[in-house]
Amino acid sequence: MGNASMKSKRYKNADGSVTASNSWSHRDGRRLKNASLESLRVRVEELEREGKRRNEELQAKEQQIRSLQEQLARQTRVLAELSEELQTKCIQLSKLQDVMKSQGGAGTASRPTSVRKAGKSSPNLSVRIKETLNRRKGAKAGVSAEPTSSSLPKFCFEKARVAKDVSVKKLLTDALNKNQYLRRLELQQIKDIVECMYERTYQRGEYVVKQGEPGNHLFVLADGTLDVFQHNKLLTSITVWTTFGELAILYNCTRTASVRAVNDVRTWALDREVFQNIMRRTAEMRHEQYRNFLRSVSLLANLPEDKLSKMVDCLEVEYYDKGEFIIREGEEGSTFYIIAQGKVKVTQTTEAHTFPQVINTLQKGDYFGEKALVSDDVRSASILAEENGVECLVIDRETFDQTVGTFSELQKHLQGYVATLDRDDRKRHARKKSVSRHQSQPLSSDAICLKEMVSTFSASRPFDHLEVVATLGVGGFGRVELVKMQDKDVAFALKIIKKKHVVDNRQEEHIHSERKILAEARSPFIVKLYRTFKDNKYVYMLLEACLGGEVWSLLRDRGNFEEPTAKFCVGCVTEAFDYLHRKGILYRDLKPENLLLDAEGYIKLVDFGFAKKIRCGQKTWTFCGTPEYVAPEIILNKGHNFSVDFWSLGILVFELLTGSPPFSGSDQMMTYTFILKGIEKMDFPKKITKRPEDLIRKLCRQNPAERLGNLKNGITDIKKHRWFNGFSWEGLKAKTLPSPLKRALTGPTDHSYFDSYPPDEDSPPDELSGWDVDF
Repeated sequence: MGNASMKSKRYKNADGSVTASNSWSHRDGRRLKNASLESLRVRVEELEREGKRRNEELQAKEQQIRSLQEQLARQTRVLAELSEELQTKCIQLSKLQDVMKSQGGAGTASRPTSVRKAGKSSPNLSVRIKETLNRRKGAKAGVSAEPTSSSLPKFCFEKARVAKDVSVKKLLTDALNKNQYLRRLELQQIKDIVECMYERTYQRGEYVVKQGEPGNHLFVLADGTLDVFQHNKLLTSITVWTTFGELAILYNCTRTASVRAVNDVRTWALDREVFQNIMRRTAEMRHEQYRNFLRSVSLLANLPEDKLSKMVDCLEVEYYDKGEFIIREGEEGSTFYIIAQGKVKVTQTTEAHTFPQVINTLQKGDYFGEKALVSDDVRSASILAEENGVECLVIDRETFDQTVGTFSELQKHLQGYVATLDRDDRKRHARKKSVSRHQSQPLSSDAICLKEMVSTFSASRPFDHLEVVATLGVGGFGRVELVKMQDKDVAFALKIIKKKHVVDNRQEEHIHSERKILAEARSPFIVKLYRTFKDNKYVYMLLEACLGGEVWSLLRDRGNFEEPTAKFCVGCVTEAFDYLHRKGILYRDLKPENLLLDAEGYIKLVDFGFAKKIRCGQKTWTFCGTPEYVAPEIILNKGHNFSVDFWSLGILVFELLTGSPPFSGSDQMMTYTFILKGIEKMDFPKKITKRPEDLIRKLCRQNPAERLGNLKNGITDIKKHRWFNGFSWEGLKAKTLPSPLKRALTGPTDHSYFDSYPPDEDSPPDELSGWDVDF
């Protein structure tokens, strides 16, 4: 008992056996145990069913949570995008306010003494000026680099190279590739830029760049720390191996912020002129290489030069490593290949062999898949890369048909091409001249009379014969004044350009080009030039006065145009481009600010400062245009041609229908980044319906060769687009189509549809270098 244990009592029977007193409980215990087990089994089954049910509920709730998380992530992304857009708009607003403050304190351009005297004061002038500044704060300004004239010294890459360690080159390459703009350049271009960068050092407190001063260099910080200030307010700091100042290598611009050395710093710099020459050199070398290469292909040896140039623009490069299939036997294909580098083998399946047999080897200069340019081609053999790094130039049938011509068309053209080259050339020239005569309209008798009248004016004293009525516009190089003859009720627009400003910005070539193009232009959709003048301070262009006002100010006041109005505007611009392109002239500065309305409400292109005449198949390289309207190939310095005008036409359609262009950032580099991302994936606002959206997307293709207007049918493709169904092109050309933009005028000096501008009290210094001898 001491251990508190209990023992079963045992009893001795009569026969001496021993019987347990609890034997009866064993049977009962088993029954109880079985019942308990059954109960437990039932309970376990219930719990399992309950667990399964709850597990299903849990899975359903987890699925619901995942769905909600995804929805939250989407909403968070949208919110982030909206926040970023709001921040961008706030920055833009801040910049505009800064600009308005700076413009409010002083005149924006100079005015000749004779013009200042002619201007009449008004008690409400200051109020009107403030209203004008506020109303014009959204107007877009053009930008331009120095023209890449052939008269400039030839660039020598070897002389521009600066020796540096391999490790430094690697760090510079990495720094450039982190920049949003520069990382889009080709590998060879980045290598060349690194080769030409040179070292510049700055002491503590010294400015690397200063806000408001012109910029000409790109920098990479190699050692030390730099602080960034705007209006003396610290914005951020720049760490080592960071690129900055990239906008300055694209074109002339003033620095928007100051960068100051916190301690002694070391940078690597690149000049704008070197950068632009590198970009031009790379593109020209590649274009010439591809051109010569295509000429060596027997199929293309006699292709006309203009078609060959278009084909070069369409070519894409593809790379293959050893053993990779370029095409497979039996598959359908629509792509033509030319081997630019490396070797490939041709294999074909035959009845006599189980495995495909090598039947040929092709190398640089050979081509295959030419049947694909005729129709869908079932490949009769396989082509495999025989070594690593095989490089093929590729063009698909659709692109080839649209830009170069169908195979059957080319076959017809190439039959006997060499023998009939002179005859075909004569035909082409005759046809071109015939079209030009159809497009060019002779000067009206009124225009001839006006030219005769102004021809008697003094070449250096226009204000002896003209008096200023009002200012119609103000630009970077000067002003446009509404003037009238002193003894007649005849009005003109006089463009007054500061010679010193032209020379300082090396824009002489652009001004000469504008004068020459306008003097030869004979189109109802282009402003007329009657006469030019010059004195010691200015050059002058006496132009047709278009007093219906600017399309830009009309668009600003209305918010956006309805489709019929936008269609009329685009139609006028298309006719102007048709005329200019047939003359070999690209415009390069399309925007609502450069579209004026005449007395009948018809649009005329003005401001030909960026226009240039080029030969068929030629490209030009100067970075110029308005940031929101420039095409990707201008930003990337790839060289450009007439296709940039078609890109800008697409941007114009978008702005006319919505009130703002599709690409706009907090600064110009951000705008260019958006442009390079492209319009393909952009969601259009509901204001733009299906047909104009299709037109915009086709005009704004990233590849210039694929843009509507630049295909084999030329600008006719734009006129035949579905958006213009029912539009009277003949009525437009004959000016019998009523304009939806016609506004009433009280007389030849009615300038009520133009904004008011502050008078210009400044007088620029004399400029006597003689660049304007032809004016």
